Amino acid sequence: MLWNSLLLAVRAIRRNVLRSVLTILGVVIGVSAVIIMVTLGDGATQSVKDQITSLGSNLLVVRPGQRLGPGREPARAPNFKAEDAEAIASQIGSVAAVAPTAGINVTVVYFADNWSTNVTGSTSAYFTSGNWRLASGRFFNDTEERAGKAVCVIGETVRKQLFGTQDPVGSEIRVKRFACEVIGLLKSKGNSFGMDADDIIVMPLRTVQRRVRGSDDVTGLQVSVKDGASRTHTIDAINALMRERRNIAEGEDDNFSLVDTKQIAETLSSTIRVMTMLLGAVAAISLLVGGIGIMNIMLVSVTERTREIGIRLAIGALEHEVLMQFLIEAVALASFGGVIGMVAANLISVAAADAIKVPFLFNPRINVLSFVFAALIGVIFGYFPARRAALLDPIEALRYE
Repeated sequence: MLWNSLLLAVRAIRRNVLRSVLTILGVVIGVSAVIIMVTLGDGATQSVKDQITSLGSNLLVVRPGQRLGPGREPARAPNFKAEDAEAIASQIGSVAAVAPTAGINVTVVYFADNWSTNVTGSTSAYFTSGNWRLASGRFFNDTEERAGKAVCVIGETVRKQLFGTQDPVGSEIRVKRFACEVIGLLKSKGNSFGMDADDIIVMPLRTVQRRVRGSDDVTGLQVSVKDGASRTHTIDAINALMRERRNIAEGEDDNFSLVDTKQIAETLSSTIRVMTMLLGAVAAISLLVGGIGIMNIMLVSVTERTREIGIRLAIGALEHEVLMQFLIEAVALASFGGVIGMVAANLISVAAADAIKVPFLFNPRINVLSFVFAALIGVIFGYFPARRAALLDPIEALRYE
């Protein structure tokens, strides 16, 4: 009986193809909108996580001065010293690596080409804490750090601007008034929060302090926390140590700030998830609109086929058989719309994800839920017209013109 009802439903749909297509359009749009919103939201969340991860492994960033907020005035705070990084590394056991950094924007020259970029002075721990990998060449070693040698490792953007497709390792670039040998090329990280992470030159800290900045100040500390270690405990320990080393009395505000990149990632991801849920809920409303369209067309269909229903009832069809026929027809319409919406949504999501530069993550859960919800829409909105058809009086139905 179920198979016969399904065949009758398919035959009725094929009888009015254009009307059926227009009927399921609301369901198609609703399913597509929900899947697209959730898929792009998942991609955006993953993109944020990837960008934070690319900045460093369990990274904490310590900078002089407090982060500005409402009502705060920018205040001059003393910079760090290299000894601060050494103190964190030696006194806090949960720290994997600490890299003092001193950065400055300068114009570098290679023959007739020049490029304005960020030159960062640091130790070899900078590459560990920042999750940097080499495309070619090598990192500078402890001997070169202590001696303040004129060696550097450059990012992919600097290579493109100065060397084109040429391998830069072994070449010399001019930084201010001295020549610096390129000993390594960093693997590309791409953009992170609108900033080009590859537009960078890394030199030994002492080289930058003596030859570029002209001071022994350290403008930041990059701290990598060991896997499995308590981040809260590590942050508290760093705060206590820095207050002690910077002679901050009890009750006084910190003159430094500590940023936890993992916490930033979690906050941003949580915000994106909430926005995705809200947009998905709004998009789901169009599914209800599609359901109303199905109910409307099914009522029209019942009216048009009144004599057919009367004949079926007159020759012995039971009420529940008539109800099942029209209910299956409504569910079939909604299910067809759900399938078409799923296919269209994933195709659009692939194109949209590529356009906005986020990964496409196929979400089987939201696809299945959207299809099931579309089928339920068919059941809910198709029941009333089906019930109306089943309750028709056979004699009155046969008299209907």
